[in-house]
Amino acid sequence: MLMQAPMTSREIFPRDAVDEAIALRLAAIGWCVVEDYFLLDDVTALRTEALEQWQTGCFRLATVGKDRKARELVRNDQILWLEPPYSGVQELFLARMEALRQAINRTLYMGLHDFECHYTRYAPGAYYQKHLDRFRADTRRAVSCILYLNADWQPSDGGMLRLYLETDGGETVHDVVPQAGTLACFLSDRIWHEVLPTRRERLSLTGWFRTCA
Repeated sequence: MLMQAPMTSREIFPRDAVDEAIALRLAAIGWCVVEDYFLLDDVTALRTEALEQWQTGCFRLATVGKDRKARELVRNDQILWLEPPYSGVQELFLARMEALRQAINRTLYMGLHDFECHYTRYAPGAYYQKHLDRFRADTRRAVSCILYLNADWQPSDGGMLRLYLETDGGETVHDVVPQAGTLACFLSDRIWHEVLPTRRERLSLTGWFRTCA
């Protein structure tokens, strides 16, 4: 039976040990959500850059699977891969992800080798059906990370990240509000998830820590 996981009080992660806390939570339950992971001014700068790139036509319809085919009944968001030369705020984001990669490797010995990521834009009405992030033919993706860029998000706006979590009593779901500065991390080969239909424009940076093989 599918149950909604109860909402808990906001968890406070110590700033000087947040990356290690994320790693420990990944080891314990396979997922972690941290509010205010990235400074609001930097989140605003990332959102501004994403919107500028969108307005100039740089985004492309997202694809599905290793064969990179567009399947709009499965997902209908648009993406833009982060590639050099990076802007100053993109370098700050990537440096933060590098610190997290090192913390996870120190704590869990996962052998994470690199990080790939893209901007993601969901137009009103867009969604992404339930899926895993790891390809059948490419097992390098190990940890999924999503940084949300949306100011003043309300539950009525939709667009929640829904995590499907295995429990002793069956399966529960946990919905993550895509609020600016929130970071969601989960094991790519274990946590099924979807993006519920959004009622307003929804922006994020979506990426994956990968192993060598």
